Amino acid sequence: MNYLKISDMASEEKPVEKMIQNGPEVMSDAELLSIILRTGTRDMSVITLSQMILNNHPTYKGLAGLNYRRFEELVNISGVGKVKACQILALTEISKRISTTNAKEKMIFDSSDSVADYFMEQMRYLQKERVYALFMSADLNCFYKVLISEGVIDRSLIEPREIFKEALLRNAKSIILIHNHPSGNPQPSDMDIAITQRIARLGEEMSLKLLDHIIIGDGYYYSMLEKGIIK
Repeated sequence: MNYLKISDMASEEKPVEKMIQNGPEVMSDAELLSIILRTGTRDMSVITLSQMILNNHPTYKGLAGLNYRRFEELVNISGVGKVKACQILALTEISKRISTTNAKEKMIFDSSDSVADYFMEQMRYLQKERVYALFMSADLNCFYKVLISEGVIDRSLIEPREIFKEALLRNAKSIILIHNHPSGNPQPSDMDIAITQRIARLGEEMSLKLLDHIIIGDGYYYSMLEKGIIK
């Protein structure tokens, strides 16, 4: 199959020239990715390669699919070697860090929504469950973020002993738990609810209040405080 080469395009249609003349907002996703990748292969242009990469994920098409790719998966795409795989991973990581930086600038954890905003881009694309704890000071202005555990694809381990050990080390007065569901559905399991209620009871005995347990899905979150599971 013959693909149109970048060199054969009209000047105003070449990705770099198009961006310079018209700005990045008019560019297609494939054109933007082609500027990052820079070169195609002997048999296809960089734009064609970019289109193929963006539509390669079996479920998530477009830019969203890049967030679900690991290095080993990217290098298995025809035309994507080690360098291009690293360029794509760097692109998605920069995107996540920009989102996190924006959240940090307005970092006041005074609601479930503000906590979910901070963690959403960090956790929504993870393929394994992770459990984080925020250990808060009495005035909620000082906090420590600690990774408590990382599980297999569909299950993490929330160990109360580890949570309270970290809380005491940091002289925390309250705790917020956050974990993700790789399925994208933030609805809690029976085990999620049971362990949350247990931690809340144990915390009361130690004068450590569990403020919330937030589950991160794909663009959505579930707050056990908002749903009345935590009083």
